[in-house]
Amino acid sequence: MRSARRQFTATMLVLEAFVVLFATLVAYGLRAAPPGVVWGLGGALALSLILAAGVQGRPGGLVVGSVLQVPVLLGGLALPPAAAPVMVVVGVVFVALWVASLRLGGRIDRERAARAVAAAAAPGATT
Repeated sequence: MRSARRQFTATMLVLEAFVVLFATLVAYGLRAAPPGVVWGLGGALALSLILAAGVQGRPGGLVVGSVLQVPVLLGGLALPPAAAPVMVVVGVVFVALWVASLRLGGRIDRERAARAVAAAAAPGATT
C-alpha cells in the first residue's frame, strides 16, 4: 500500500507548481520584471516543485519539499505592491497545507501500520 504521507505531499507540491505557474503569469502581465527574469524564476520554481513531487518517496524528499516552501512563501514579495499581499496569503495557505499533509499523512500511515499489526496478531490470521 502506498504511503498516505507520500501521496499527500506529492499532491500538494503539484498543486503548488500550478499556483506558481499562474503567479508567474500574473507577474508577467503586471510587468513586474523583464520577461526572462519572470519566466526564469517562476519556471524554475514550478519545475522544482514538480521534480520534488516525484522524489517524495525517497530519503530526503520531505526535506526538499519543505525547503521549497520558503521560495513559494516569499515569491509573492517579488510582485508589485498591488499583487504582493494576495500572493503572500496564498503562500501562507500552501505552507499550512504542506504542514497538514505531513502531519495527517504520517498519522494515517501510523494507523495503517497499527491495524496491520493487529490483524496479523489476531487469532486465526494467516500470513
